[in-house]
Amino acid sequence: MPRMFLDVEPLRVYPEFRRLWIGFAASQVGTQMSVVAIALEVYRITGSNLDVGLISLIQLFPAIIGSLLGGSIADAMDRRKLLVITGTTMSILSIGLALNADRVHPSLVLVYVLAAVNAAFQGINGPALTAVLLSIVNRDIMVKANALRQLSAQIASVLGPTVAGLLIPFGIHVVFWTNAGTFVLAIGAVLTIGSHPPVGGATRFGWKSISEGLVFLKGRQAIQGCFIADLNAMVLGMPTALFPALALHHFHGGSGTLGILYASPGFGALLASMVSGWTPRVRRPGRAVVIAITIWGLGIAAFGVVAWLPAAVALLAIAGGADVISAVFRSTIIQTQTPDRLRGRLSALQQAVVTAGPRLGNGEAGIVAALSTTEISVVSGGLGCLIGIAIVAKTMPKFVRYDMNGPDRFRDVEVIGEADDDPAPATPH
Repeated sequence: MPRMFLDVEPLRVYPEFRRLWIGFAASQVGTQMSVVAIALEVYRITGSNLDVGLISLIQLFPAIIGSLLGGSIADAMDRRKLLVITGTTMSILSIGLALNADRVHPSLVLVYVLAAVNAAFQGINGPALTAVLLSIVNRDIMVKANALRQLSAQIASVLGPTVAGLLIPFGIHVVFWTNAGTFVLAIGAVLTIGSHPPVGGATRFGWKSISEGLVFLKGRQAIQGCFIADLNAMVLGMPTALFPALALHHFHGGSGTLGILYASPGFGALLASMVSGWTPRVRRPGRAVVIAITIWGLGIAAFGVVAWLPAAVALLAIAGGADVISAVFRSTIIQTQTPDRLRGRLSALQQAVVTAGPRLGNGEAGIVAALSTTEISVVSGGLGCLIGIAIVAKTMPKFVRYDMNGPDRFRDVEVIGEADDDPAPATPH
């Protein structure tokens, strides 16, 4: 009988993968708690959707710069050491947010500054973590490893906002202190594994290293399509900056309702992750990405027109489920086409896209809502996402037709600059 439920083989077979997965799942829960707390704190201070959207825009450039630098750093040094450094720094920054939130009059500027610096270190941390996790497992189970990575993120996206909603009545500072503690758990997990230098030798850190990763993208439409499709979905269809206003005014709730809205996409994504055992059998992941993003856009657009909270939760859950399936296939395309010595830098580019998209999307949502209404902002974003993914499917056929069992699966991806238009002789990996 075909497998439907998530295959946990990487957790069973690779102890290092298992320990890192558990440790960073804990830190991801804390991070999602912090996202809710920061948004609510800014909204309480200013009462402005635009100011909540500005959080994402202020974090945008530090996150992108951190990701690009982080990929080069991850390919130039022991990735284990880098994870310890970045995890410790993010824990300290969360403590700073806690101390600020505990003041009688919290500083809005300090919230923005600490959130921006934290985004930079998240950008550095992400590529190193991805590179370590995927260097541990064999290539033939990379889809399963990516599905598990997405599962941990979705568990966090459900538990984080839910726990934040429960803790916020005790004070926003409690959420930030808890987040700092989760980073301590992640650092402990990192310290239990051995050193992880890049396979094939380290690359000298610098602009040349960063540009090598960019050059690798030239002509590789399958990877390019992953980035463009994700940016389309997140920039046009990401409404989370509007959740505080929707929770308090549209659905007439409080912090509990806010937590539910933030958790709903993650809940759907968690369910989709748990029944993702079918994903390794999909031959054309690019086509699956297009279908998944279409469902995401439809779910977001419909969410913008409903006024009944249970229906809104269901639509957000459907959208979240589609998003995680898209993420599994996008990550698989990128990682199966990238040699380990470039994995940190390609993971960094992916991290930059994944980071930039939602932040640009939240900024766009806040601006459109300020010029119109929250409902118009949500609906127009979802519809724009549908138009965008249709354009991607039409103009990037090699992305849509990418075949996991075709010649590209075995091509010599070590040759920098080789493009899809000029495939190399088949070389087994």
